[in-house]
Amino acid sequence: MDDVRLTAWVRGRVQGVGFRWWTRARALELGLVGWARNTGDGRVEIVAEGRREACVKLLDLLRGCDTPGKVDGVVERWSEPRGSLGGFVER
Repeated sequence: MDDVRLTAWVRGRVQGVGFRWWTRARALELGLVGWARNTGDGRVEIVAEGRREACVKLLDLLRGCDTPGKVDGVVERWSEPRGSLGGFVER
């Protein structure tokens, strides 16, 4: 199994534009579990676990031009999955 944990921080105009909902929908389509939440500094933090290929695809989508709002940049961190997540929720 090639399961991973992706943590991504998305900056730009990504709060108040449906970005977390959009991210949740894409993650569920890809079979990922995790969450997306707004941070106090205006970014959206995303934690997703699942197949590496699906996480890479989600990362590509986050960096793409079809997101709600306007993404100025995405910082990522890869780690081992913890396996404690179920579903994909907006926090």
